[in-house]
Amino acid sequence: MRTVEEQLALVTAAAVAPRPVRVAISEAQGLLCAEEVVAERPLPSFDQAAIDGYAVRAVDVRGGGEGDDDEGPAAPTALPVVGQITAGSRQATRLQPGQCVRVDTGAPLPTLADAVLPVGWATVGGQRITPTREVRTGDYVRRVGDDVQPGDVAVRAGSIIGPAQVGLLASVGRAKVLVHPKPRMSIISVGDELVDLDGHPDTGQVYDVNSYALTAAGRDAGADVHRVGIASTEPSRLREVLEGQLVRSEIVVVSGAAGGEATTRIREVMEELGRIEVGRVAMHPGSVQGFGRLGRDEVPTFLLPSNPVSALVVFEIMVRPLIRIALGKRQPMRRTVRARTVAPISSVDGRRGYLRGQLMRDSDTGEYLVRALGGAQGSSTHLLASLAEANCLVVVDPDVTSIRAGDEVEVMFLAQRG
Repeated sequence: MRTVEEQLALVTAAAVAPRPVRVAISEAQGLLCAEEVVAERPLPSFDQAAIDGYAVRAVDVRGGGEGDDDEGPAAPTALPVVGQITAGSRQATRLQPGQCVRVDTGAPLPTLADAVLPVGWATVGGQRITPTREVRTGDYVRRVGDDVQPGDVAVRAGSIIGPAQVGLLASVGRAKVLVHPKPRMSIISVGDELVDLDGHPDTGQVYDVNSYALTAAGRDAGADVHRVGIASTEPSRLREVLEGQLVRSEIVVVSGAAGGEATTRIREVMEELGRIEVGRVAMHPGSVQGFGRLGRDEVPTFLLPSNPVSALVVFEIMVRPLIRIALGKRQPMRRTVRARTVAPISSVDGRRGYLRGQLMRDSDTGEYLVRALGGAQGSSTHLLASLAEANCLVVVDPDVTSIRAGDEVEVMFLAQRG
């Protein structure tokens, strides 16, 4: 029996990022940038007003009004308003000494202007203003290249493209960017007992839960997921489905049988396509699972249990990190914290437990508190409802079978709800 660490090392060693593709910046959010985006022009590309006001020469308003340091009034200096420049204006304007021009935020400054006097810092009388405060050279002005200079790297290779990066790409005139795309994942359910949601389960039959739940888990992790649905267990037909998904995917997940006679038939089909190993991993739930590399491209392929909770836990621990690595994430594992238990917890000897739990926080002390919802030895590990209520997994070491109320445990965050 492999340890969780040994199995996870085997899985993550198979991680391969998809080849970079060029996409529209509107489609790039959340993806990893695959190129150094270098600015060819300065940003801003012209001196512009940073606030609504009056473009002036700072020397013309020095000593006017109170001054910035409130040292007392000085003789006011009236300036004629000789025009107005709006944002987007392309008309060349030249400011003469002793004059000012009304400007909007983002408007280009006229020649010779070196500051903007805010609207609230002047009194208006007809076509003239009287400054009530000083400005210095450069005040309320966005200079050429203040943000980005030609040759600067606007977005670095390896950075995650978020809203700010999308804005930078747009500001330097890039409509498309080279990114590492989402890994393509196929989800296949197998089992003669399965019925799709448009059918009606008969005695001994159940709805296909796993293909839907695992598809959602794959998308949550960042994969581009194709839900194949239910595949026949007849060897030739199953092989045909697998071969079709191996040529279109970077990861394949087969769910529905990881133990017993059904597993033997499925494993034989998989072994015709590559290397697959099905065995026990020292974890619960989901001890019995399979992993291998199939097809010409040696696509990482998982065989997960039919139990929906076990399948989702194995996906969380084994499959999700592979997706995150393929996306280029520096930290592929979920965040963990230490939390104090509010009730006793039992676990299976010799296996690392990943037990559903509700994580809370003490409003007075800020301390994390956790309550296990199920998954202990002898309990109902199949109850999907309790997993839906969980916001964390309580991680219990293999050599620990009993945890008392008040003890500290490691807790792994799940996706946030609400």
